[in-house]
This record gives sequence, C-alpha cells and structure tokens, in this order.
Amino acid sequence: MKIVFVRHIVFFLIFAFQIVNYNMKHLSVAFFLLLAVFFTTACDSETDGRRFDFDLRGTWYSNDPSRYSGELIIEYDRITILGYLEGQTPLLGDDAERPFGNFTKGTALSGYSESFEANGVRNYIIYIMDVGVWHELASVYYTGSNRNDRFMRINFGARTETLRRE
Repeated sequence: MKIVFVRHIVFFLIFAFQIVNYNMKHLSVAFFLLLAVFFTTACDSETDGRRFDFDLRGTWYSNDPSRYSGELIIEYDRITILGYLEGQTPLLGDDAERPFGNFTKGTALSGYSESFEANGVRNYIIYIMDVGVWHELASVYYTGSNRNDRFMRINFGARTETLRRE
C-alpha cells in the first residue's frame, strides 16, 4: 500500500515537473506581471489603502449658494475642492467661516474618511492632505425625506456649511 502511494506521488511529481518545464516561460511572465501589480498597488497613494466611504463619493454642492458657493468632488482616495474663493467672504464677514478657506482649490488632494455612529446619526471624520499636512474635518451625513437626497454638514468656525450630493 505504501509503495503504491509513493509511486503515485513520484509519477505526479514527474508529470508536474514536465508541465512546469513546458510552461516555464509563461509562468515566469505571469509571475513578474503579478509582482508588478502588487508593487504598483502597494505604492499607489499616500493614503496607504484608506479611502473615502462609498456614501461620501460623488459631487457635493453648496446647499445654500447665496453666501458661499463651491463643490467637492470625492473619489476613491482623492478630493477636489472647487469654488469657495476669498471674494465670496462678505465685506465685514469672518474669513474663518468660509468653507475650505485654507485648502488648495482645483487640484485633487489625497484623503480618506473614517465613520462612526453617534445617537443614530452617521458621522465622518474627513482627512485631507494639503501641502504635506493632514487636516481633519468633522462631518455629519444624513438623508432627506427622499432617499435620494443626501446631505453633509461640516462646521467652519461658527458657521455650518450644508452640502448636497447630486
């Protein structure tokens, strides 16, 4: 019984070796391709695999553009801030209340989010890297009476900015 078992293993190993020898060129190409994929995904971004939650991804607009107007474009691990320019601050207004006032505008910045529940409401901490420094913004995510209406509130100074996703 043991001899038959050992003989089957030997035949299997010889057969496997012949297949590997025949396909060695294809296996080596596949190995290096797989290695390249692992290397590029490991070195892809500054967020180390962290990402924005699926609910936050999309384009967000100012819900009340009468005072400040702008938009956020949130992708997998990038956020782009458009608008919210200095000229939008009222003459005697506090520029610290201007949403995303000190962030670089018009270019994709690295970022990610972390979520937690508080009192039945989903909250997010949004992390944005701008000029080599991580900034964090606390936000509250909620849906309106229509399930397709999605909103996010972020505090800037004493002012709360409400964004609507489309």
